[in-house]
Amino acid sequence: MELKDWHPADIIAAVRKKNTTLSALSRKHGLSSTTLNNALRHSWTKGENIIAEALGIPAWEIWPTRYFYSDGTPKPRTTKELRK
Repeated sequence: MELKDWHPADIIAAVRKKNTTLSALSRKHGLSSTTLNNALRHSWTKGENIIAEALGIPAWEIWPTRYFYSDGTPKPRTTKELRK
């Protein structure tokens, strides 16, 4: 199973096709206008979920490598899950 995250430019284009921008989404959610850009480069569940919600798809479809190991098993996403 090959996991491949969307390219950041594809994410930006998809957001723009929804007639908004990452900056506008950031401000709408009470964040600094550049904050959601962090989710393009680093794993950040809150930011990933904001972007995914705007696109109408689950975050794991955009960033599968952040949510699954290469064999398809889910990765832990919280400190509580890591302790198991």
